[in-house]
Amino acid sequence: MAVSSASVLLAACGGGDDASGVGREPTASTSSEQVAEGAAPASAELVSIDRLREMRAEFARIDMAPDVAFLTEEEREVVNLLVDAASLMSEIYLWQLSPMNPATRDEISMIGGERGKLGLDLFDLHFGPWDSLDGDAPFYGDSERPDGAGFYPPDMTKEAFEAWIADHPGDAEAFRSGYTVIRHEEGGGLVARPYSEVYAEWLEPAAAKLREAAAITSNESLRKFLNLRADAFMSDDYYESELAWMDLDGPIEVAIGPYEVYDDRLFGYKTAFEAFITLRDPAESAALEKYKGLLKDMEANLPVDERYKNFKRGFESPIAVVTQVHGGGDNVPGVQTIAFNLPNDERVREAKGAKKVILSNVLGAKFERILSPMAEKVLVPAQAGLVMRDYMSAGTLFHELSHSLGPGTIVKNGRETTVAAELQELYSRTEEGKADVMGAYNILFMMDRGELPAAERENFLATYFVGLIRSVRFGIEEAHGAGAAFQYAYFREKGAFSVDEGSGLLRLDFERLEQAIMELTRDIVVLQGDGDYDAANAFLETYARLDQDANRIIATLTDLPVDIQPVYPARF
Repeated sequence: MAVSSASVLLAACGGGDDASGVGREPTASTSSEQVAEGAAPASAELVSIDRLREMRAEFARIDMAPDVAFLTEEEREVVNLLVDAASLMSEIYLWQLSPMNPATRDEISMIGGERGKLGLDLFDLHFGPWDSLDGDAPFYGDSERPDGAGFYPPDMTKEAFEAWIADHPGDAEAFRSGYTVIRHEEGGGLVARPYSEVYAEWLEPAAAKLREAAAITSNESLRKFLNLRADAFMSDDYYESELAWMDLDGPIEVAIGPYEVYDDRLFGYKTAFEAFITLRDPAESAALEKYKGLLKDMEANLPVDERYKNFKRGFESPIAVVTQVHGGGDNVPGVQTIAFNLPNDERVREAKGAKKVILSNVLGAKFERILSPMAEKVLVPAQAGLVMRDYMSAGTLFHELSHSLGPGTIVKNGRETTVAAELQELYSRTEEGKADVMGAYNILFMMDRGELPAAERENFLATYFVGLIRSVRFGIEEAHGAGAAFQYAYFREKGAFSVDEGSGLLRLDFERLEQAIMELTRDIVVLQGDGDYDAANAFLETYARLDQDANRIIATLTDLPVDIQPVYPARF
């Protein structure tokens, strides 16, 4: 059975009214088919109550109280409709992660006492029975998380997928689409089914909510986007609505739809539904606008041959500083997003660039609760005091800016393709690490140009490095954690830091760290630009790992949460 938004989103939304269309039985044409393809949940048990308590303590629950006093009644009504639509994204995402998730949740809900309550809380926190901070180790039962999540049959392998396409080349486009799921047919064949069909019972009411909001808003850019996105939910063609999203110009900044591919660990093809309901800060956004005008200069300054530089992408790249007021889908569970760079469609990026959105309230909560107190446990005292919130914010911005730099569409063996298509499931890990280190390289470039204060160079480098330790705690199987891990290992190899013999803390060599940042930026851009899957795999095998000192320091951080669990108001 489907899970109501009130239960799935309790941790993220603080409960509240269900959105329309939720809490219903799945239709025979969609969800029941997915259940049939998954193994029926066997009798299972939760891990020990001590382990459940440890897992719960890894996330600090924080009541978010966003300031919405400036919204008009019309805008409040629109926001509430978008909250309803966001809750429907969570319904879809629960199924996308695993078709067995609703049944598994029902089983856990029947376990009594503190153990059962904690188990259910953790299921809702992770959107499944797997600990996303521990390599997706199961905390209920012993079933492993499928690499293909719910996008493919649970027994699907890369070899079987590619063999099918080799035998049925006409299926290649649909099978590799970001907006289809792969299912078994009767008789043993495979078929690609569009999202608009598979998730219709949630997309149809979500589209209705968007159209209702569009009819109310007096903001023309928002009205256009919401209507086009509602159409896209029904057609699986998101191009026009992505272009319209780039032009949003009012106080309500909403991203809703299928975006990221992190959960498709087979190929990195399939997109997950999510929603960010946010309110723009005009003054803070305007203060950062100058950087989008410097993107071409950043591209030109990359430490690589000209053939690896990409001047084909659009450089409009709006920057929005926002307050998040609600989330949905992939935005809700586990480690929380502090910024995003969308859309991911290279056609849109070449036409208009990509928008960078900084979630200032989420970022601020993470700095205060995690990064700031972490510094003294990672760096020697003289360097720990250098960490600044301003450079967590700047690092986040330049991370997102750097997603728009470097190779995107490439030519390999005479054919036009993309880095993502060539690196497949490895792309997300290389891209997140690239955005980190290239962001650092570009901040140093901005300091050289006088756009940022050069006197705070060491403040930035200390903040950046502690941020890597923060990210590896997410788990090196996760894209951001893996990206941080390969930076750490590369910098260790280059002598950019050492271990203080007396304290066991780390001491940065700022000059060597700057040199290593440049060299790693060069190496990762070349790796992506060559579109060489084997080289990328070898690089990650070598560097995306933690040494004894990293694990020792991480072990000292158990009194600090790994991340936060924001709780947003249910209505405004």
